[in-house]
Amino acid sequence: MVSSLRIRLGQDHWYGRFSRTHPTLRIEAWHQTQIDSRTSVIDFWISGLPAGEWTREIASHPDVAKVESIAEVGGGGLYRVVQRINPVVKLYRRLGLPLRFPLAILDGVITWEVVAKKADFDRILDFLRRRGLDVVVSSIHRGYFPSDLPVLTHSQRQLLTQAMSWGYFTVPRKLTLTELAARLGRSKSSVSESLAHIERKLLESSMRPVQLAPDGL
Repeated sequence: MVSSLRIRLGQDHWYGRFSRTHPTLRIEAWHQTQIDSRTSVIDFWISGLPAGEWTREIASHPDVAKVESIAEVGGGGLYRVVQRINPVVKLYRRLGLPLRFPLAILDGVITWEVVAKKADFDRILDFLRRRGLDVVVSSIHRGYFPSDLPVLTHSQRQLLTQAMSWGYFTVPRKLTLTELAARLGRSKSSVSESLAHIERKLLESSMRPVQLAPDGL
């Protein structure tokens, strides 16, 4: 089953506090790498001001170890944040579930898509509510389809993140396909084919049918 959750974030993590302080800013978590059992690195895109404007404020939060301003992308800034790992992510690891990106955060609320068997979904929901979080199931689709699988492979997510951070998808483009391939150390045709596969997967995923959750779920 594929479910969409809207979770009002608590005070445990910087992005919840930051988002409530700046309720009009849209924040997106694009990619995560776990460093150890307590720490992860996440690339966050924040709308509005150019890259670097929020570095000092993000770094001031106690759960943040390091912040790096990466690039100005799509009307906002991309930041790489080393931070304390979210307990929900640990639960995902234990259950062997894919964590789907991007995760959107606005005014202290994160939209989280869960792809899991019903038993695992119920465990996640129970875990969130036991932590005192306000959780709403905004949609649910029962069944399993090829598009319910993790959308992109690790290498595809990495290519997409790099291309976006370097401005390949901005309008106008900040670099050409030839320049992107040169930075990556790959042939132009190889990068073009990889991007085409990424675009096809994302388009297929965006066209997945969604059914509203029944009352009481």
